[in-house]
Amino acid sequence: MKKLRSLWSGELSLGEAFWTWAIGIGLVVNLTTSVLFLSLMTIDRTWSALFVGYGLSAPYNLVAVVGVWRSAARYTGPASHADLARIVSAIVMLLLTLT
Repeated sequence: MKKLRSLWSGELSLGEAFWTWAIGIGLVVNLTTSVLFLSLMTIDRTWSALFVGYGLSAPYNLVAVVGVWRSAARYTGPASHADLARIVSAIVMLLLTLT
């Protein structure tokens, strides 16, 4: 939980926020919730499927994007790297949330 708070506040390095939390864990969270969503839909558990598919993944995606955004603001390297991390994380998380 401490790492998640550090992510939210932008205290993590940009590399850790982006690669570990947005890309790595983000893919695991979204793939897992997508599989559960589809499984629940096949047994006609629509409300449960919507909760699992969007109620769990969307908040995580928001935390990951905010964390990357804030870490990018503190990044001391090339500004283009920070901007690219912001853009890519926002697009990837939006796509993962909508699909």
